[in-house]
Formats: sequence, C-alpha cells, structure tokens
Amino acid sequence: MLFTAAIPARICATLAVCQGPRAAQLQSPRIQLIMKSHRFRLKIILPRTAFFLVLSFFFVTTARGPLAQENGPGPLTPPPEHTVRRVVGVPQPEAPPTLPAAQIIKAFVQKEDLYQATRPAYAYRKTIRIQEFGPDGKPTGEYNATYDAVRSGDGKVYEKAIAAPESTMQYLQFEPEDAQYLTRIPPYPVTPGQMAKYDLQYLSTEKVDEIDCYIFQVQPKVLDRQHPLFDGIIWVDQKYLEVVKTYGKWVTDLGPVHPPTLPFGMFEIYRENVDGKYWFPDYARSDDVYKLKDRDIPIRVTIKWSNFKPFPPVVAPATQTAGPPSNAPQAAKP
Repeated sequence: MLFTAAIPARICATLAVCQGPRAAQLQSPRIQLIMKSHRFRLKIILPRTAFFLVLSFFFVTTARGPLAQENGPGPLTPPPEHTVRRVVGVPQPEAPPTLPAAQIIKAFVQKEDLYQATRPAYAYRKTIRIQEFGPDGKPTGEYNATYDAVRSGDGKVYEKAIAAPESTMQYLQFEPEDAQYLTRIPPYPVTPGQMAKYDLQYLSTEKVDEIDCYIFQVQPKVLDRQHPLFDGIIWVDQKYLEVVKTYGKWVTDLGPVHPPTLPFGMFEIYRENVDGKYWFPDYARSDDVYKLKDRDIPIRVTIKWSNFKPFPPVVAPATQTAGPPSNAPQAAKP
C-alpha cells in the first residue's frame, strides 16, 4: 500500500464512495472519515485487485450489523383474543358526534333495558379461568370451572357445574363461590331506571372489532354503601346505537367492589350479537396482582359465555275443573 498525492490512473483508483450524495455519506462513521480525507485531496492508492477486495469487505461488514438487529432470534408474541386498549376521560371531546349526544344516549339506554329483560330467556355455557404468572410472564398456576345455564320446571334459571373445578394455583387461595361472584357483575350498567344516578359525557370515536363506535364516559353522581354503581367507559355502535363493549368497575363510597379473596375490580367486557337483535356479554377479563410479603404475583381472570340458545317455552301444567259427582244430592225445591 502506498500513500501519495498523485499516481497515474492506470494503476490506481480512488474510493468512489466519497463522491456520493452527502446524505448517504453522513450515515456511517467510516464514510465520514473518508469524506474528510477527500477534502484534503488525500487518496488511498491500491492495486485494482486489492481495491475490489477491500471494497467488498467494507460493504459486508457494514451491512452485517443492521441485518442482525432486524432479524433477532425468538418467536413473535401471538395476538390477544381481544385488542385491549385503555381509554381515559378527556376534558373535552375531540369532535362532536354525528348525532346529538342526548339522542344517542336515549337510544342505547332503551336497548339496554330490552337486553337485560331478554337475557334470562337464553341458555349458555360459562367458563371461568384464573391464572397466576411468574417473572417470565408465563402461567405458573391455573383455576378452571365450567357451568351450563339450565332452567327448572318452575321457570327459574340456575347454573349447573359440568365438573368439579380444577386448580393448580400455588399462591392465590379462594373458594369457588368467590370465582362465581366475579361472574355476577351486572352486564347492563346504564338502564332507564339507573339513568338518574349517572353523568354521561361523550369522549370520542373508535373501532371495536371493525365496528365504528362512539365512546362515552359514565360516572356516578353520588355514591353510598349499599348500592354499587358503574364507573368507566362504554362503546356504542354508531350505526345501530347499541353498547358493544364496557370497561370499568363497580364502586361504593368504600371503593371498588370485589370478593374478599380476589382483588379483581376493573373489567373489560365484550358483547356478542345473538340472533341478530340482542347484545349479550361473551368475554370479560381483568388483570391485577396478588400481594405477598416479599413480592407481587400477577394474576388474571377470564370469563367466557358461549352457546347462547333460547330456552324452550315454559308449558304451564293443564288444570282440570271437576264437575259435581252424578250421585250428588239435589237441592230440595221449596
């Protein structure tokens, strides 16, 4: 290798990368160094064969780093069953809805009353899964229970366990009744009979499972100790003015309501369109932590409702009116 101010072109070459666009030159420290040498008219003189070997080595070494970073090892995390996005209240809506807010509220509140009255007429299967997670984010213990909604001869609906609950939980201890308590969250928080207890504020719009929705914030006006109220967000279908999702908690003046042994309070609940005219909850999830003396254990509950089918109509037992026996004594004539 020889450094000189000028050599005949037939036996030397100058690195052409110095002559490229300035934006490209500034991308690599090596190119910047060559660019500074070029300003002082310093040329790196190499035989032709050696030059191309050095140039090839230059491009291979500079390209290896970015490719290695882009193609890192490890599988991609699978998508969740539902997209979970937390929405908080904002002081002012981004833009007014296409319909007056009062008209939207009146429409979906009336439908909530219809869905609440219709849901007991449908059978379903319910599954409850509660999980503990380790430091690596993987489940370390799990509780599972499955129930079917059935109706007795007198028309009352109750839930029948398919099998005994199964549990591999290591830290969280609770009774099956506590898990069942979580499924009794009122599915329709804002009905005509409850409207006077809430303030509703329009926030914005968002898609939920490809449905364009209005977003409303729901806040209790006054809290007491005996009547839990909903505090959270609801998503309303823009076209049909029906609630398709809720996210929030039930609260009293003492705070969020939950079983003594389970800390779950904030629930995200999705709904399913049933028979083309009703919206019933079909998926609920809540994430929290179970606090130990030396650490916190992440926990999650997932509740699913499926196989919605209307119960057969209740047939009232036939009643027969018995006439007087044929040998009954006749009343005496006056």
